[in-house]
Amino acid sequence: MNKLAIVLISTVAVVAGGNIALANSPKSAQEFLTNAMKGDNSEIKLGQLAADKGQSAGTKTFGQTLVTDHTKAKQQVADLDRSMGISPTDEMMPKAQAEYTKLQAMSGAAFDKEFASYMVDDHKSDISDFEAQTKATDQTAKLAQKQLPKLRKHLKMAQSLNGG
Repeated sequence: MNKLAIVLISTVAVVAGGNIALANSPKSAQEFLTNAMKGDNSEIKLGQLAADKGQSAGTKTFGQTLVTDHTKAKQQVADLDRSMGISPTDEMMPKAQAEYTKLQAMSGAAFDKEFASYMVDDHKSDISDFEAQTKATDQTAKLAQKQLPKLRKHLKMAQSLNGG
């Protein structure tokens, strides 16, 4: 390999490594709590939709589990928001809002499959964010640690619905 190629490969590796490190770093308390609340709002609304429109009993049950667990999680986030002077929100995450719109137009097995697939990807992302937040030096680290077991449970449920 010539020297230019080695330098370019080394530079790409350093930049990529830096981006990976940033992706796994804790967020500010306000950013984490705002995203957590939007995430809870998203899971509640999507869960309600699945409980209502799901074809299989598994999808309906998982939807209701999301509503129950994320309603509790949202209350925990709201309590910490208040103690830190952060305003709660009723917004959903933009990606979840788009998925909600997509799912509203679906039914039957296609709905169940799309819902489960989205929930697998969404919970993997959430778990990554919450694991990173456990490294924070503020109260959000405890909240993230407390909520991780439920997120992992949801991922397993979604994976079982998704066939793996």
